[in-house]
Amino acid sequence: MATEIERKFLVNELPDVESLDGQPMIQGYLRADAGGSVRVRITGDGAHLNIKGPGDGASRTEFEYAIPAADARVMLDTLCVGAPVEKVRYRIDHAGYIWELDVFSGANDGLVLAEVEMTSIDDTPEVPGWVGREVTGEAPYYNASLALQPFTEWAD
Repeated sequence: MATEIERKFLVNELPDVESLDGQPMIQGYLRADAGGSVRVRITGDGAHLNIKGPGDGASRTEFEYAIPAADARVMLDTLCVGAPVEKVRYRIDHAGYIWELDVFSGANDGLVLAEVEMTSIDDTPEVPGWVGREVTGEAPYYNASLALQPFTEWAD
């Protein structure tokens, strides 16, 4: 069984990403609720179907499978609930960990999140200076939640 262990943070100040290759992504959810999610994602590298179980803090069960891009497009256009989640992902190496910086657009424009994946729940990655408040486990910041209640619709 595969397990994802990650921490998620708001970003206080966007670091310099001009020299980095950002990867545009569009994803949608066939299921998005407290019991888990089923996601389809298209990136420049191809398309994947991702299945996640319910969250338990920073850890949850996760499976991912490559699928044909044409199938993913049909799923995004006809089967997904809510709004598509559009973002550009930048990968930043910091103190021995790869941080994924997601700059959202579309229905989630204005939101910027950073995630760091760990091999153990006991890992303590050094947090970069541009990272702000931790939102690990806060459901509104899950991508599945952003599909159903986009950031641009949040009340102040």
